[in-house]
Amino acid sequence: MRNELEVFQLTSVGDREMNQDCLAQFVSDDYALFVVADGLGGHHAGEKASQYFCQGIFKQASVYQKLLYNSGDNTKEVLAEWVAAAINEMEKLFAGDAKAVDSHTTCVVLYLDRNIAATAHCGDSRIYRLNAKKVLWRTKDHSLIQKQLDEGSITETDMGLHPEQNQLTRSINILKNTAAEINIYPAIEKGETFILCTDGFWEFIKEKDLLQLAAPESGLNELKKAAKMMHFRAQGKGDNLTVQWIRCM
Repeated sequence: MRNELEVFQLTSVGDREMNQDCLAQFVSDDYALFVVADGLGGHHAGEKASQYFCQGIFKQASVYQKLLYNSGDNTKEVLAEWVAAAINEMEKLFAGDAKAVDSHTTCVVLYLDRNIAATAHCGDSRIYRLNAKKVLWRTKDHSLIQKQLDEGSITETDMGLHPEQNQLTRSINILKNTAAEINIYPAIEKGETFILCTDGFWEFIKEKDLLQLAAPESGLNELKKAAKMMHFRAQGKGDNLTVQWIRCM
């Protein structure tokens, strides 16, 4: 995959005092792994949760990538076990910290090899899959406003400005009260683009912005411009903003 993918990523504190987002990536000849997480909780609790989850996913990568590659019909189960192992590692890294039970994070995980594209997500961080002509799909948020969108009471455009925008129905936490959603898709195709992002990026995004990022000539400059535009549209109230851009060449 190393010679087939072009990857760029950005993160910004936005208008907040600290950045509780975390992102990480690994691209080898055989597979690629991308993670974005948005921590929830005050006094550095969310910051630790997002960082520890990312560390947990990558610490387990050498074990679970091999299992995933040979998983056959059990791919979903193996990826779910990988996420669970990452949460166990989170608990170890918190090392008995009393704030751990109140430390939550969203997550999006994208695993790519030559056979599949696999995703795990929890909360309202997102993965978009695009080609040069359209948005093929995005992950469904685990939030109250996603439920309202599904019911037809609001539109996609309404979501970022909705007063309940930050009300989640799932998040990652060491108590494991909720699970990540796992999905398996066909392998990435030449010319396709994946975008992983926190809500600080998507809440002000428009479809035309996404299509600009999916255009064949787009790259790091276009990603920087989009991030600056999302921060500008927040009008001084911008959240932490994190985005990964992956293109199959």
